[in-house]
Amino acid sequence: MMASEKHTIKDYFLSYFVFGIVNVSVFYINYIFLIPSLIKKRKKYWLYVLSFILLIVVATFVKTVIAVLNPEEMLRYTFDGKSHNMSVNNFAINTVFIIGFFLVSSCIIKFTIDWFASERIQRDLESERREMELQFLKSQLNPHFLFNSLNNIYSLAYQKSDKTADAIMKLSEIMRYMIYESNTPTVALSKEVDYLTSYIELQKIRFKDGAYIELTLNGEIDNQKIVPLMLISFVENAFKHGVVTDPAEPVKINIIANQKILHFSVVNKKNQQNKDAQGGVGLTNVERRLQLVYPDRYKLNVVNSATHYTCELMIDI
Repeated sequence: MMASEKHTIKDYFLSYFVFGIVNVSVFYINYIFLIPSLIKKRKKYWLYVLSFILLIVVATFVKTVIAVLNPEEMLRYTFDGKSHNMSVNNFAINTVFIIGFFLVSSCIIKFTIDWFASERIQRDLESERREMELQFLKSQLNPHFLFNSLNNIYSLAYQKSDKTADAIMKLSEIMRYMIYESNTPTVALSKEVDYLTSYIELQKIRFKDGAYIELTLNGEIDNQKIVPLMLISFVENAFKHGVVTDPAEPVKINIIANQKILHFSVVNKKNQQNKDAQGGVGLTNVERRLQLVYPDRYKLNVVNSATHYTCELMIDI
């Protein structure tokens, strides 16, 4: 009796071990082979459905055969203290639902993992695309600035001005910042201000009658970070299209920074005789860069009145 009982318990656990192997096999066959090969690669949805059904039939058949061969362990159950026999059909139906559960679970897990992986890949691709676009925009900005500066220096050299050497030195300082110090995602706001100051000094050199610029700095300039070369286009625009030789109405550049907000503004009197139809990439470039690096974190307000041009930029830094 004791040997028979041990044999029954051994058969019981052996049978359920085989059942577990079948369930796990069904899960991974669907997860590793059917979904990747029939849905992901080949897009054979009808073939996948047939394979899905066939897998259920085969797994159900295997488990039913095991149950028929071990009816005492597999087809008997106790309910309300009484022993009952389960029919083979009922066992097969229950097995279909169990196998279906493992298959559906593998589908849910597979598609969920793939979805998260796809999202991660899309984020990485978007980040790479943004970085490439930023580098392209930056490469546009540098030649644009260099082209204008060289034109100014050429004009001084053509006039044999004594200021030519100073202009070349200022341009050298500016290019050093653009080439070596602005290749990081952010720079100290104080360095960006120094860059603007050098640019202003370079522009002043070419004006014989003097250029009148009021640069006002307030707040925590030394402790804040900003994306490099973000402010230069606004100042360059004032020199290119504005009146900078009127002492009564100087170009006003104002920078206020705290731990949260950078407020930057440029106000200049418009040059009514300036009909530069060619324009430039400067402001279009910088607005696109703002959209990329400060999405929903900036506010740009441009007022183009009959007499004055005002650019006001606020960035959440």
